[in-house]
Amino acid sequence: MKHEERRDWAHCLWIMGTTASTAQQTVATATFENIHSNGTMEDRHSLSIHSFQTVGLHNNKAKSIITNKVAPVVITYNCREEFQIHDDLLKAGYTVGRITEATPEHYLVQGKYFMVRDVYSKLDVLNTSMSCGAPNFRQAKGGYSVFGMGQPSLLGFKQVLQKLQNDGHKECIIFCVREEPVLFLRMDNDFLPYTPRGKENLHENLHNLQKDVKVETLELSIRKEIHDFAQLRENTYYVYNDIEHFKDEPHSVSIHCEEDIHVTEEVYKRPVFLLPSYRYHRLPLPEDGAPLETQLDTFISFLRESPNLLLLQDSTRPPPTLLFSCQTGVGRTNLAMVLGTLVLFHRKGASQKQDHSLPQSSKFLPREQFRVIQNFIDTVPKGQQIVEEVDSAISLCSEMHDMREAIYEYKKKLEGIGEDYQIQGNSTKEYFLQRTLRSLERYFYLIAFNYYLHEQYPLAFALDFSRWMCRHPELYRLQANMNLSELTITCEQITKGVRVLVVDERFSPDVLSTVKEMSVANFRRVPKMSVYGMAQPNSKAIGSVLNYLTDAKRKYSHILWVNLREEVVLEGNEQTYTLREVGNMDQQITIPATSPEQLEKLESVLKTDLLKSQKWIEVYLEQEKQMKMFKTCLTMQEVFNQHKSTCQRLVYKRIPIPDFCAPQEKDFDQLLEAMKAALAEDSQTAFVFNCHSGRGRTTTAMVIAVLILWHFRGIPEIVEDEIVSVPDAKYTKGEFEVVMKMVQILPEGHRMKKEVDMALDTVSETMTPMHYHLREIIICTYRQGKTAKEDKERQTLKLRSLQYLERYIYLILFNEYLHLEKKDSWQRPFSIWMQEVAAKAGVYEILNQLGFAEFENLEDQPLSRLRYRWQEQCRSFLPFRGGFV
Repeated sequence: MKHEERRDWAHCLWIMGTTASTAQQTVATATFENIHSNGTMEDRHSLSIHSFQTVGLHNNKAKSIITNKVAPVVITYNCREEFQIHDDLLKAGYTVGRITEATPEHYLVQGKYFMVRDVYSKLDVLNTSMSCGAPNFRQAKGGYSVFGMGQPSLLGFKQVLQKLQNDGHKECIIFCVREEPVLFLRMDNDFLPYTPRGKENLHENLHNLQKDVKVETLELSIRKEIHDFAQLRENTYYVYNDIEHFKDEPHSVSIHCEEDIHVTEEVYKRPVFLLPSYRYHRLPLPEDGAPLETQLDTFISFLRESPNLLLLQDSTRPPPTLLFSCQTGVGRTNLAMVLGTLVLFHRKGASQKQDHSLPQSSKFLPREQFRVIQNFIDTVPKGQQIVEEVDSAISLCSEMHDMREAIYEYKKKLEGIGEDYQIQGNSTKEYFLQRTLRSLERYFYLIAFNYYLHEQYPLAFALDFSRWMCRHPELYRLQANMNLSELTITCEQITKGVRVLVVDERFSPDVLSTVKEMSVANFRRVPKMSVYGMAQPNSKAIGSVLNYLTDAKRKYSHILWVNLREEVVLEGNEQTYTLREVGNMDQQITIPATSPEQLEKLESVLKTDLLKSQKWIEVYLEQEKQMKMFKTCLTMQEVFNQHKSTCQRLVYKRIPIPDFCAPQEKDFDQLLEAMKAALAEDSQTAFVFNCHSGRGRTTTAMVIAVLILWHFRGIPEIVEDEIVSVPDAKYTKGEFEVVMKMVQILPEGHRMKKEVDMALDTVSETMTPMHYHLREIIICTYRQGKTAKEDKERQTLKLRSLQYLERYIYLILFNEYLHLEKKDSWQRPFSIWMQEVAAKAGVYEILNQLGFAEFENLEDQPLSRLRYRWQEQCRSFLPFRGGFV
């Protein structure tokens, strides 16, 4: 044996004895299944020892496999290449796959993804990659030091930094606003960006990562995987550069060590290491829709670190430059640029100690404002100014993309679709509706953020955005009702049969068996009180109830009748009808009116048009459908006006409140105001409430009426509860953690709760056949949701249980208000008290963590947040009709 060969053999023996026991590689095996993906891979299988030998070592160079006590060692040709095969590598269950039959099979990142070139030349619309170092590199107009760009390579980013320095930008904050993992692979002298993508949609990056998945951690995991894969394939890994034509794909990349792969943090942080006045942050933002409150909190926390941005030091020093980047430099970068421009605008105005305005854009065509934005303007002080500032900031950053114009484009496409059609099994109208809503939501949150800056920038961001939003719950109310298309419904929908009139009795069973005696379903009275409830009556039933209340036994001379329905109600040919969708007959169509007058005006227009049409229309009765032509058609307001001739002291009010959930703050205001006025007129007034079935909304209003009357006439003595030993006794008494948390911050909170419980028990006494108790139904619905078999039913019951819980808490808060504001005769409305007192005490922060903490982790429950819960309860699952206003 030659001397050189002898030395090589000895070297191999040393490896078997020493390296085998010390050089163990750790393999990252976590697969994030919940990352967005559009399908599964074909041709995938887990590796066994056999597949490792055939797939990983197919070069036939391996001479033999020698085992020792630690692990098998592969000795390759001439002993020049060696590595250890470890049990954990074999157990990793790595998956292989291919994009097409013509392309080779190779390992898949996270078990399902291919690595695809992040940015290609076509995406660089501004053609700045060569001149500036990054695609679509640009500055906001108006002299604001806000920049945006697409994803640069490592050398490209260094070129961007050099350009900023050459242009005199001494301080800079750099934000990568990407939420998806990006890996940079060494190619020649540069590191180029690649992203993992699913086979079914190679043009789409991963997004909507799970809350507990940090993108930085995921990048490290993927880097480890790619390095391991390269080791199994002679230090090469396959990537894709051309996903349009797949010419010469895939490309092999040489990877010898983990340093051949950079994660995003390394690409951005290493070049700024020697630039102490330049800082880098990862600020993941969503690809579409509005940012999360926590994301804006993170943005604010980064800004707090910059004294020059907050005027905490010398105001004559220029603010730091803000640089934002995403993949192409368009969507998320645009959003971030507008946020940055608004911040610098407030700094500029504050430093000049005078009113300062952004330049008005001449680009915008005069357009009718979206209704939700107009509602914001009408609700918020300086609302018009706040919106105009955002419009101007959008215009200053619109070189690549105009966010405001995009909403109108989606709206135009949505309303331009006549008969709905399907694309890949999905409704085209629904697709464009969601795009419109998400674009509008993003615009709305920019406006909310500017409102936040108006209040918090002068205070150096004393409150973060999340807490500030909880001080302004009216913004959550507004954003929950963005789709106001139901305000545009017309008679044509009925005459063409798109929607039908359905008689109320069809979905309103007479559980309390009162129709025979009172001509209306579920008629009842609170014991010993002048408070009554029932289902929707027609004109004949209203007459029966009025005769009953004014007879010689009861002798009520003054009656306040409150209709609680938020859906269209018409009486035709002496029967009451509501509008419903043919394919969703059991779902009520709620009208998102901002006032009772708006709802009643809509009913009046529909009634007039129906009578004018003189057409036979399809109506659904209790058991059958018929064609009818209405000889008479009246709104409820008109029906009650007719009864005033025989009952002159009858007062009719329409106070629409939402079904299944807590009345809004303004609904409590209207109910209290109506009752105060009636009691001022006659202390023995009778109060009558009706909704559709006489159950949920009616019962809620009856409880509110009982609480108000007790405060006028005296609250009964509280009777201590008997000790009950039954399952869930604690929860049927409403003693949930979140309720007790609220009780603890309220003055005399336990007493407030007990009085509400007493009112609930009093109202429920006459409802036993309904099996409906506003407090006890909370835990029942939660338990039903947990055992439901269908996902849709499970989600519905989950939302319902939270809504019932919230309704219970609102009743306790209202009782607290009645106690505290009684001394001033409730001059300050409940809605204002909630803003000025309760919000500052942290009430909405508790409501923003609403849930059953006894049974589950609220961090995993989006519906526990005000934003999603209120949005979900206003969401319509019916087909889009009318116009987007």
